[in-house]
Amino acid sequence: MTCKDCARSIGHEQYRESLDSLSVALCERHTRLIKRVILNNNTPLEAIQLFYALKEAGANPMLEWWDGKRSVDIAISRVKLNIEIDKDYNMITHEQAINDLEDAMHSFKNGFTTIRIPHLAVKYYLEDTVQNILGIISGLKANIKAI
Repeated sequence: MTCKDCARSIGHEQYRESLDSLSVALCERHTRLIKRVILNNNTPLEAIQLFYALKEAGANPMLEWWDGKRSVDIAISRVKLNIEIDKDYNMITHEQAINDLEDAMHSFKNGFTTIRIPHLAVKYYLEDTVQNILGIISGLKANIKAI
């Protein structure tokens, strides 16, 4: 058992603790760091799971990236892709819909594509979600000059 972040060997107790609290196998140091990120940014657990799955797939994601206006759950800067995890997908209000649209507009003005993924897609279909995001990354690489 190894940490998904640093590949350091971790014991069974730490493995269980990180899986139970974050659903990702992390060493004590990275568990503590990720929990701090969650507290400071109200990051959904599904964003943590998707971040490490994308990292494992070689996508080079960044967690809680500041885009100049707000913090984005996950960013793939090489192709200017922002990924937001919708926690309350089925409880959206018209005010939230307009705010989301305005955020997307600001991202587009700065050359970024923002996608919103329902937390249930990550929770129940993580591998399919990762494959679809990798396809989006591939399409963006083909259509824009990668940084």
